[in-house]
Amino acid sequence: MGIRRARRFLFLAVFVLLLHAPPPASCADIYALIYKGCANQSFPGGVAPASIAALSSTLSTQSASAKFYKTSSSSASTASSTSVFGLFQCRGDLSASDCAACVSRAVSSWQGVCGASVAARVQLAGCLALYEVSGFPQVSGIQMLFKTCGTGGGGGGGDFEMRRDTAFSALESGVATSSGGFVATSYQAVYAMAQCEGDLSTGDCSQCVNQAVQHVEVECGGAPSGQVYLDKCYISYSYYPHGVPHGGGAGGQQTAKTVAIVLGGAVGLGFVVICLLFARSLVKKKDEY
Repeated sequence: MGIRRARRFLFLAVFVLLLHAPPPASCADIYALIYKGCANQSFPGGVAPASIAALSSTLSTQSASAKFYKTSSSSASTASSTSVFGLFQCRGDLSASDCAACVSRAVSSWQGVCGASVAARVQLAGCLALYEVSGFPQVSGIQMLFKTCGTGGGGGGGDFEMRRDTAFSALESGVATSSGGFVATSYQAVYAMAQCEGDLSTGDCSQCVNQAVQHVEVECGGAPSGQVYLDKCYISYSYYPHGVPHGGGAGGQQTAKTVAIVLGGAVGLGFVVICLLFARSLVKKKDEY
């Protein structure tokens, strides 16, 4: 009976450990909608021209081999010709397959989120995709389009702000020397990331990120997390004083490592306990004989 009881306990313990263990990081997070931007004006008749569909197809195709691409597309008819410009950009740490999947999701959502607007911008967690009709009014590359700040304080007062500012300094130094315009870094539990539009010069990228840092410091204050999106760049940061939770941090790799360590430790501890109980049951059974 002792052996059977130990076996049942082994199965139950492993099941409970797996049930409560945090799941591995999911790629579904890259599809989360951060914000959308839609022009007030719509195409005549409320119907998007064929050039939008052609642009969507081109961007989706190019996303299989690039993380940044921009182009234009035209549709002609006997009545008029409509030219649209568009681009996509994937987060610098995405794989080629994740980039393609993210861009496909973004461009396919244009009509759903913006209807037949003459311009649409969809920013997902993993990528950006936008289009605008030829002649659409342009804005400054450092104009703030969207910001969001976490709730609560940083949990460390001046110490937290020092850590965050050090991480920001690393971002600014990184983009000044990076050719790709993407930098992810961490400093004492603060995880930060910055990215510029793919064809931005190093100098313009540095200026844009510097403006984003100033915005986030003013807009988010002591918040434990924040994101600021300008027209040509964005930055984000998160503070995890108690360790990176599932899905947190500047990227998924650190989270995956944390999950593996926690799960491995929990199962290992459970296995030791089971072995002790199993040995105890054998000794008890021997004494009974």
